[in-house]
Amino acid sequence: MSSAASASSPSMSLPGDPPGGRRAVAVWSIGVAVYFVAVIFRTSLGVAGLDAVERFHINASALSTFSILQLLVYAGMQIPVGLMVDRLGTKKVLTLGVILFTIGQLGFAFSSSYSMALVSRALLGCGDAMTFISVLRLGTRWFPARRGPLVAQLAGLVGMAGNLVSTLVLARLLHGIGWTAAFAGSAVAGVVVLVLMLLFLKDHPEGYEPAPLSGAHKGAAYLRGQIAATWREPGTRLGLWVHFSTQFPAMVFLLLWGLPFLVEAQGLSRGTAGELLTLVVLSNMMFGLVYGQIVARHHAARLPLALGTVAATAVMWAMPVAWPGQAPMWLLVVMCVVLGACGPASMLGFDFARPANPPERQGTASGIVNMGGFVASMTTLLAVGVLLDATGDNYRVAFSAVFVLEALGVSQILRLRGRAARAERERLVASRVASVHVPV
Repeated sequence: MSSAASASSPSMSLPGDPPGGRRAVAVWSIGVAVYFVAVIFRTSLGVAGLDAVERFHINASALSTFSILQLLVYAGMQIPVGLMVDRLGTKKVLTLGVILFTIGQLGFAFSSSYSMALVSRALLGCGDAMTFISVLRLGTRWFPARRGPLVAQLAGLVGMAGNLVSTLVLARLLHGIGWTAAFAGSAVAGVVVLVLMLLFLKDHPEGYEPAPLSGAHKGAAYLRGQIAATWREPGTRLGLWVHFSTQFPAMVFLLLWGLPFLVEAQGLSRGTAGELLTLVVLSNMMFGLVYGQIVARHHAARLPLALGTVAATAVMWAMPVAWPGQAPMWLLVVMCVVLGACGPASMLGFDFARPANPPERQGTASGIVNMGGFVASMTTLLAVGVLLDATGDNYRVAFSAVFVLEALGVSQILRLRGRAARAERERLVASRVASVHVPV
């Protein structure tokens, strides 16, 4: 019986499923720790945006280029990283990722010019790109398929805890000990997780090794076929557009433009603005637990949760932006709480792609899905920066770019949902028939 097929039903267990247990939790936790550190490094610019403007003497468009370049590298690496994970395994890819993002963070600490800082963020984005897909793959290798949605949401939750560290701890270090010491000191965390991973991380439990690849599973033709077969699945494409539509508003807010918007457009102090960014992260962690439990028990809730999150985000993004003058604090608080649902909702994209693809394509499928939100984030970061410069820092106009991308994403979700649902039902029926002939 195909594990991809049975994954469409969270209550089913597979013959040959990994056993899970404490050993799985321990090994998976090391991989998640790597992702945790990667998110700290990725989001560190979000609390240092105004400092970067002063340090490198740049405007809003140049500031947005930092995050755009980082996300461009991240998004461009997703399919290659997915193929690497499928071919090389988690440990090798994560090792390379840690080395690259640690060098990038150190380089950013000692950057004295804008160009040097750009190169450092590009290296960081390259290493960061190798973490999340690897952690997803690690979860599928160590836990039963029915635990997939919850394990993925927990990984995302831990990543948001990394965002919390950058918002609370790194921001204080930055204004306490200065730019170089804060960023260089944080890079030590990369060295720590690298040592832990080299000593204790394993790709899979003993006795659950994947079948070795044959000669036919090598070469450029095979890689092209792997990508094409993954893309042909409606569930893969639906997952990409769910990720595209849900993730980017919170990413744009946390990664770069939230702090300037709250300080410059809403007149808040940097301390109060930092507390609201922290609220987004805490809300994200809460929604991650809730969404993971719901989808683990009711797989049909995936699409309503995704579309509901997009609708709620659009409403709560529009109200503070359109409010005459400065928005009241209660409205900004509600906005930040709702933005916290964006990350967990984006994780639902992987729950559409996972049952649509066999085990040997899981990394590739995850890479394709993960491109969605980061392409949307990159596009919006650029659009907001350009519009701010063109309109004299008019956030009402600049932040309206979000609605264009949300409309595009929702239109594609509605177009693909029927085909993906039919294909998933067919796989579920086939897996139930096949299970009759598989000894348990």
